[in-house]
Amino acid sequence: MVSDMPNIKFIKEKQEVVAADGANLRFKALENGIDLYTFMGKMMNCGGYGQCGTCIVEVVEGAENLSPRTPVEQQKLKKRPANYRLACQTMVNGPVSVVTKPKPGEKVEYEANVFQQTSSAPESAAPSAESRLSSEDSDLASAEPIASGSSDSETGDADSSPGKLETV
Repeated sequence: MVSDMPNIKFIKEKQEVVAADGANLRFKALENGIDLYTFMGKMMNCGGYGQCGTCIVEVVEGAENLSPRTPVEQQKLKKRPANYRLACQTMVNGPVSVVTKPKPGEKVEYEANVFQQTSSAPESAAPSAESRLSSEDSDLASAEPIASGSSDSETGDADSSPGKLETV
């Protein structure tokens, strides 16, 4: 089946994502559970405004199908290879293959036929929200309220005010 929409192949993750023409690379990655950030990037990223430089990807194939580097990228990536991009500044207009969290000198090999397409979530991958909620509700329903009093640390007297309940 041939799709009119661009596909983004995330090589390390062995995952392929279908994106609308002009889709933001960072948004599509995060939307599909692709981890773009190193530990520090998770703590310090700017939320996609091109200010931190932590969402770097290496474009392995399809660079011609991406928007040109922005002035922000030119500044942030001036000491990086030409095929490095900031995912937050990159728009996808055709098929592309990228490596997330690239390391200088690292060579990532991949096979084209091992990609898992994630345009829609598989039904059996995780319990549905409805089944998770029903199990949480049953756990809460089985909990019994117990009365609790707080004690005054100086006098040792328990607060016997009615209406304080605690669920265990």
